Amino acid sequence: MSTTRKVLNLGAGVAGAILARRLSRLPGLDVTCLERVAPDDHSEAGTGLNVGPNAIKALRACDPELADAVLEQSLPWRRWRTSLADGTPLFDLPLERVADNAGIRIRWSELYRILRGGAGPAIRYGCQVSEIGPSPGDPHRTRVRWTENGSAHELDGIDLLIGTDGRYSATRAAFSGLPEPRHVGVAILRALVPDTSGGLVDDYEQWFNRHHRLLAFRVPPGHIYIAGTYPLAAGAPIPDDWKTPAAMRHAFLPEGREPAPAVRWLVEALCGHAGDAHWARMQESDLRFAEPVRQVLYLGDSAHGMAPTLGQGATQAMEDASCAALLIEAAVRAGQTDARGWIDAIGAARGERIRFAMDFSLRASDTLLQGADPVAGARWKTEAPFIDDLSRLFRDVACPTEPGQGA
Repeated sequence: MSTTRKVLNLGAGVAGAILARRLSRLPGLDVTCLERVAPDDHSEAGTGLNVGPNAIKALRACDPELADAVLEQSLPWRRWRTSLADGTPLFDLPLERVADNAGIRIRWSELYRILRGGAGPAIRYGCQVSEIGPSPGDPHRTRVRWTENGSAHELDGIDLLIGTDGRYSATRAAFSGLPEPRHVGVAILRALVPDTSGGLVDDYEQWFNRHHRLLAFRVPPGHIYIAGTYPLAAGAPIPDDWKTPAAMRHAFLPEGREPAPAVRWLVEALCGHAGDAHWARMQESDLRFAEPVRQVLYLGDSAHGMAPTLGQGATQAMEDASCAALLIEAAVRAGQTDARGWIDAIGAARGERIRFAMDFSLRASDTLLQGADPVAGARWKTEAPFIDDLSRLFRDVACPTEPGQGA
């Protein structure tokens, strides 16, 4: 009797592409990864992001070749500087003090290209999923139907269904419903602009004007990623009048003081690209790694939407996928073919780690809230409790290689 197990991955984002590459190489697994967009649709996707040292550490443990490919097309994240908008320094933290390796700075589009290219034919593109649900007559397995190139497809008796389809996961909605978002009380705008700063902006840096924060860093081949934040009543819509150049200048330029040259350049760059900026409300959602009966696993934003303050969204998706891939591989090679056992091992390895990362990201958002004092907020981030937690976040990566190991 064959022991081949059917694994279906929904979504070839960060976690999905890493998993598709690794799991498709394992004997005894029939792996399919469905992605909605066409193969080249990522070419202009998104803006930029910083990926934490912990993600690079996890990916290197799981897939050194893929980690090298990512590093080759990115810039290192080595420092975290914070200042007031007039240039008054608040703190300057070398990441080597709290991490075993550097993080990276990269465009979303480039990260997708590398990860999806690394998975090769394991990813099927242009797939429109029409149904996700239980496998008829089986209390544990699932069934998915989709169209691809105009043809209808179905996969039934799926031993492990993995939802890596993002914060608004259709997989999670099909089985347990989408979680109610918890709004942090912050609006965030993001833009990717050509680097004409003449060297004013490079590694990860923040500037505060009262409770308004600018964050920026350079990404290859020649762009600057900019993010700005505004305090916002939890759940309230983002006012349209915030999206004008005049409002941006009021929010980020200090009144009665000369702005730092980098701040002046960033604000004018934002104003020049105001129509292209992406706006969103900062939020988080309840953690859910798995369904209790059906053999369904969630990873990345599908499992845990978190505040982006410490750059842990894509970072924890990489950690999730690396840990899950290593655990499933260890189980398969040990002859353990029970998908429920794989799911339980992943949940045990990741649960405490993710709860810590989510809580820490939320605590670190204090300087973005209405009435926040950036000087006091920066001060506690230089003290031992914060530094110790940052070291724990960046160093204590849970990548067990035995199914019974926890975080």
